[in-house]
Formats: sequence, C-alpha cells, structure tokens
Amino acid sequence: MNLVQLLEQSGLTGRGGAAFSTATKVRAAHEHGAALIVNACDGEIGAMKDAYVVEHHLPELVRGATLVGGRRVRYAAHRGSATEARLRSAGLDVLSAPARYVSSEETSLISLAQGGLARPMTKRQPFVMGGADSEGRRISPTVVLNAETLWRVAQVVEHGPQWFRSQGLPDEPGPRLVGVGGAVSRPGVIATSAGIALRDIVAAAGGDLDHSGPVIVGGLGGVLLSRAEAASATWSTEGLRAFGGRPGSGVVHVLDAGDCPVAQLAHWFDHAAGESAGQCGPCMFGLPSIAADWHELAVGSSPVARERLQRRAASVTGRGACRFPDGVAGLATSALRVLSDHLADHACGRCAEGHPSRSSHDRVLAH
Repeated sequence: MNLVQLLEQSGLTGRGGAAFSTATKVRAAHEHGAALIVNACDGEIGAMKDAYVVEHHLPELVRGATLVGGRRVRYAAHRGSATEARLRSAGLDVLSAPARYVSSEETSLISLAQGGLARPMTKRQPFVMGGADSEGRRISPTVVLNAETLWRVAQVVEHGPQWFRSQGLPDEPGPRLVGVGGAVSRPGVIATSAGIALRDIVAAAGGDLDHSGPVIVGGLGGVLLSRAEAASATWSTEGLRAFGGRPGSGVVHVLDAGDCPVAQLAHWFDHAAGESAGQCGPCMFGLPSIAADWHELAVGSSPVARERLQRRAASVTGRGACRFPDGVAGLATSALRVLSDHLADHACGRCAEGHPSRSSHDRVLAH
C-alpha cells in the first residue's frame, strides 16, 4: 500500500487549522512534482504546537517530511526563534520567515521560498500545481504542510491507519495537539483527540472553567466562548459548531476572571491590527478600524460603536488575499455576542464587580 492510500485510510487532516485532507494534498504534490515546505512557524497568537513537535519529535517530523517531499524539503520557522535554531542545529534546510502572523500563511511561505516577500498571494489555482502570482511571476509547484501533520504522517506509516483511527471520532480521527495558555497554572501543549471535553483539556493545563473568564478557541482566527459555553463544549468540529467555532489551529486561551474581558480582548485586536501585510484594504484599514471600535466600546465613549463594529466585521470578510481578516472579524463578532451585557455596562461608564474602573480601563488600553 502506498503513502497516499495509507493516508486515505487513516483519515488524517491538516493540523494547521484548515483541516483539509492530507491524502488529497500529498497526492496532488506527488502528481505535480511539488516541493514541500514544512510550516513550523507557530504563526497564530498563542500557538505552541510546532515548537513542541520540533523539540520533542524532530526525527519523526523529518521522516514524515521525507516521505512526502523526498529531498525537496524546506523547514519554515520564525526568524530568531528557538525552533529555527533547533532546525538549523539538525542540519536542515531552513526557510527563515519574519516573526509575523501573515508571514507564516501558506502562500506567504511559498512566495518567500521563491524569492518574493513573505506576503499572502492571491491564487488562481492551488500552488501545489504551480502557476503564477497576481503579478505574473512564475510559481513552481509547492505544497505546505504543518509540522504536526507531518509528524502524524510518520505515525500513520509506522503504526498503521487502524491505530490512528482508534483515537478521536470517526469523522475526525487520530491524536492531535492543543496549546493551552492564559489563566492556567501549567500552560503548554496537551495531547488529546477530537471528542474530548474542552473542560478536561483546560484542566490538564491546570485551569478551572468554573472560576475563569471567557475562553478564546482558535486564536485570532477563532471565537470567544462564554465560561458556560466552554464548560459544555467538546473539542471537535461538531462540538464547537454550535458556538460558531472549530478546532482550527489548536489554540485555547483562557481569559483571567480577575481582569476585564473587554480590556483583555483589546490587546488581541491591537495585535491583529499590527499584523497587516500592507497590500489589501481589509487588513490595512479594516483591522485597525475594528481595534479602534473595540477601544471605544471599552471606554464607553461611543453609543454607536457596537453597530459600527458589526458592520466593519461583515465588510472585511471574504475580501482579503488571505483569510486573516475573516478570522479576526469572526472573533470580534463572537466577542460582541458573549460580552454583550458587559459591553452594556461599559456604555454606562461602569464595569462588572471586581474589574477595573473606567479610568483604569483607560490606563490599561493605553498600553
């Protein structure tokens, strides 16, 4: 049985966020003679899985990458990171990417590998088939797979598809990693699988959803869940769909119950606003505007900021060269829903008991 057949039987999907069939991508890569880029950037805010795989499972990662890409493999990591240093120390061919969210997007890495800037490219067809960018520059066939995905490829080959399917759910099989951070006592990477209660995943990192704030699932491209929603959710596509979320890139961030959630979210939207590649309106103008609207909501200075933010979130969706603006818009929309009552308090110049006063919010948000 060849590699593609093994992957088809295993049901392995990409662990970088899109959850696309790995067998389909590998088949296309082999049919078109595509080079492989291993994405080990941990590009999402709060992500830590790639670093974990490189630190603890590098031989298996290299084996999986070699099975897919043969000798034409490059390992992408953020410039100056410990992951980059480990890959270089192992004598691997490293693609050093700027330490920014958009620079680790799939088409950004392909552009960088082929002499361009680390910016997302609009694609007329999947670059695994080759083609040209929007300026007519030739792009040779290239496939990008996440570091955890390639480690799982090696596991499927070593242990077999049935072993892989013995974990998780029938439609989301196999082990997977989740990075848990924020208000937990042992932040780090948790080994789990689809179908596990989100409460148990947080507890494994030393968190307690009975005494936490809301939970961000999926990072900047994810959603905000209320504490009650997070406590009832399971870690699966179906279990998170009811709340507008999905497992995504495997990031869970628990907000601190002792701090205002509106102020905590402001830092996330500020980060998103600073991550523009400077080439598309939704990123250049839409994301800073979303951040500005959120600040207005936080200090209660505008009675129309909520409606304006809802319109902005809708207007940026589906219009960028990559899906980054869509993800941030989704997070903002979910935050408006979950924090509706809290935002109403802010509009009246007050905050929930135990959170900073309005003047304290001004100081927090200024930083």
